[in-house]
Amino acid sequence: MNLLKATAAIGAALTIMSCSNNGETGTEAGYIGPANLTISDGKMTPEVLLSLGRLSDPQLSPDGKTILFGVSYTSIQENRSCRNLFICNVDGSDRQQLTADGKSISAARWANDGKSIFFLQGGQLWKAAYANGKLTSRKQLSDVAEGISDFKLSPDQTKVIYVSTVPSNVTSPADSDPALDKAKAYVTEDLMYRHWDHWVTELPHSYVATIGGETITKENSADILGGPDVKFELPLEPYGGAEQLCWSPDGRFIAYSCKKFSGKQYAFSTNTDIYIYSVADGSDIKVSTANGYDTDPVWSPDGLHLSWCSMARNGYEADQIRLAIADLTPAEAGFPEVSQVRYLNGFDNNVEGIVWNGNDIYFSALYPDGVKGIFKTDAGLAPAQLLTPKGVWYDFGSPFGILEDGTLLTTWASMDFPTELVAVKGEALTPVTKENDHILSQLKEHKTEKRIVKTVDGKDMLTWVLLPPDFDASKKYPAIEICLGGPQGTLSQGWSYRWNYRLMCSQGYVVVLPNRRGTTAFGQEWCEQISGDYCGLNIQDYLSAAKMIKAEPYVGKLAACGASYGGFSVYYLAGIHGDVYDCFIAHAGIFDEKYMYYETEELWFPNWDNGGLSEYAYEEGQVGPKGDGVTFGGMQQAGSPWSNAPKAVRHYSKGSPNINVTAWHTPILCIHGMMDYRIPYDQGMAAFNAAQMMGVPSKLIVFPEENHWILKPQNALFWHRSYFDWLDKWCK
Repeated sequence: MNLLKATAAIGAALTIMSCSNNGETGTEAGYIGPANLTISDGKMTPEVLLSLGRLSDPQLSPDGKTILFGVSYTSIQENRSCRNLFICNVDGSDRQQLTADGKSISAARWANDGKSIFFLQGGQLWKAAYANGKLTSRKQLSDVAEGISDFKLSPDQTKVIYVSTVPSNVTSPADSDPALDKAKAYVTEDLMYRHWDHWVTELPHSYVATIGGETITKENSADILGGPDVKFELPLEPYGGAEQLCWSPDGRFIAYSCKKFSGKQYAFSTNTDIYIYSVADGSDIKVSTANGYDTDPVWSPDGLHLSWCSMARNGYEADQIRLAIADLTPAEAGFPEVSQVRYLNGFDNNVEGIVWNGNDIYFSALYPDGVKGIFKTDAGLAPAQLLTPKGVWYDFGSPFGILEDGTLLTTWASMDFPTELVAVKGEALTPVTKENDHILSQLKEHKTEKRIVKTVDGKDMLTWVLLPPDFDASKKYPAIEICLGGPQGTLSQGWSYRWNYRLMCSQGYVVVLPNRRGTTAFGQEWCEQISGDYCGLNIQDYLSAAKMIKAEPYVGKLAACGASYGGFSVYYLAGIHGDVYDCFIAHAGIFDEKYMYYETEELWFPNWDNGGLSEYAYEEGQVGPKGDGVTFGGMQQAGSPWSNAPKAVRHYSKGSPNINVTAWHTPILCIHGMMDYRIPYDQGMAAFNAAQMMGVPSKLIVFPEENHWILKPQNALFWHRSYFDWLDKWCK
């Protein structure tokens, strides 16, 4: 069956359920189950991609025998997904479905006795009894009018931290006159009135409440920030959740991460700190000392240390993420004393997902093999030790469970399969779940190669090359070069539901993934070279990789495709490449850097990368040491279009893609979401308009309900079809 032409059949297949246990209530109306597909030609298509189950959030039971996790399934027909709960033994056996609800369930957590499970559904906190693979006696624990988006239980589970919202400083007409309830307007007198994909009409706050008595409401909860008049975020938008808060082992304190700024200060600063909050009296103290992002606090089991992820420099969102530890001296009354803050030395990559196990600390990080592994240190910050096998092409998450024999229970993924659970012990990797094997096993295999490309300045650049299924070196194939977003990030072995490289090579393309300057697996020097040099070495890195693949006798036409900063790269390459590329696709790309500065929201991002702020002071009201920074309103803006900082001048006068539009001559597809407020959609419109005026074959697609990503299933399917239609038109 040709799946690309069988949307109706696929949509129906996606609603077929396969449940071993439906729990107490049975299958509810609106339930979406796993897809049941038959793929006769072995070809992966966008429909196949969207049919895959998405496994997430594994939790090990208190007795260390059972894993609780969630899986989301998608219905293209209904244009939505639904997430339900599953369990299995730690070896993957006895997999059972706990719920078959029509509304998604998230953040499921075991009770300490293993006999109940807490979870979120419909924006409220619930608890249900668990026994023999069934959930019974569901009870709603909260009735918070604004809803709950995440939560974290205290160690004894008598209290809970939950995340809800308070009004922001952005107002509406009804705030000044209730009679204007049908008028729609956003009113602000300060910056940061938009964030990624929404107007900031409300802010996340975190609350502490007691479990087991009356129904949880805001009225019987304590706001950690002090109340709705405090206009800070806890957790930090747009990605933060309950991982930004952590209970102390004795339940007396909560460590939390917060950027205590608003307005212009918030827009220009990344200075987020770690605080310790007293549950008893609501007071807090600051414990972090760095000036950049300090996030994800985690207490050691003995309460003598507090660890977190730390960036050193204010304003630089891609600074190296270090493992920080504060040594604490517990006090019988009052706050513990912080004797010192230490950092893991000799580790030149980004730390994430800190997990304590006794005196040992585990975390995951990308490293120069171009993949993500699990590392181990201890409270003394001994040199980090890699625990996952070298030479394997998988990305591993941090462990969610550590068994008595030292086996790590964690997640893994690659370019060939989405997130699954795996057990790691030494060199042995044992799959725990195989959520999508019934679909993936029907697909033809392909080959992935790891190549080293010489850059123009003689450095080695790791580049992945995916060859199509049934590859024959005597034939000619079109190729796609992927331009990475970020600009910092890494083309590793992760799985994506949009930029899916297995899907691309399955359409008959050679896929080229260069880890150009700015990628994060190869040390901080390689990572941060790109800041202030958007039009420089990283663009030459793309051309080096393009020339490498075009030298292969089996490669014909070549396209360059990318999103966000990858879209910037596409727009810039369009004006300088000569005849290297035959086709371009830019999604959510930056076209005019000067105008982008004026309309984006998180201004620390262009301020640093466009001005090279590592050369300038970045304190309120302080002018840089060279005297060529520009200070307005108490904040230095060395990366602004009006700055005379050398990197800013070079960036805006030579480094913006719109400068070279008169040299555009290659077909280009511009895609954008109208709810994208990081790179607003008029950037895509401007690029398309310029291409049209240059007489370049071009196409514009704007999604009015999407943001920086394309999330709704039918929109995603249209995105993929449009992507391959354009490539096929100009490269095949």
